[in-house]
Amino acid sequence: MTTQRHLIDPARIERLERRLQALEDAEAIRNLKARYAALCDDNYDADGIAALFAEDAVWESPGLGRFQGREAIRSFFKGAGGIFSFAIHYSLNGQIHVDRDTAQAQWYLFMPCTLAEGNRAMWRASIENERYRRVDGVWLYTEKRSRPLMNTPFAEGWAQTRFT
Repeated sequence: MTTQRHLIDPARIERLERRLQALEDAEAIRNLKARYAALCDDNYDADGIAALFAEDAVWESPGLGRFQGREAIRSFFKGAGGIFSFAIHYSLNGQIHVDRDTAQAQWYLFMPCTLAEGNRAMWRASIENERYRRVDGVWLYTEKRSRPLMNTPFAEGWAQTRFT
C-alpha cells in the first residue's frame, strides 16, 4: 500500500494568508468604528476617543469644525457634551478597503440626538469618509470627514426640513 503526499502550493498559501489578513483587518476597523461610537455615546469620552486617532489625524464635520492632531481632537471632544446632551451613533453600510497597513472606508451615520442648547431633539444623518493606518500593530484613524445629509428637528422630520 502506498500513500500519496499532497504538495501544498506555497503561492496558494500566501494568497490565502493575505485574504485572511485583509478580513481580520476589516474586522479590526469595524471594531474601531464601534468603539468610537460607544465612546461618543458615553458622554463623549475625550481621552478614549483621542486614543483612537493617530497623532497627525484630522477630524472634520461641517458646522462642528476641523481639528488636526490628536490633542486638538481631544480638546474638541472635551466640549462635545455641551453641544449634544444625548446621541446614539448608528454606523451603517460600511464599505472597507484594506491595502496592507492603510485602509479607507465609507459609512452612513444615522444619529438621533438632543442639542444641549434649547434641549432640542434632532435627526442627523451623514456620509462619513475615513482613512486608517496600522500603527504598532493597531488600526487608528488618520482622517474622519463627515458630509451632512440631514439635520432636522425631530418634531418636523426630514420630509419638510432636511437641513437646518
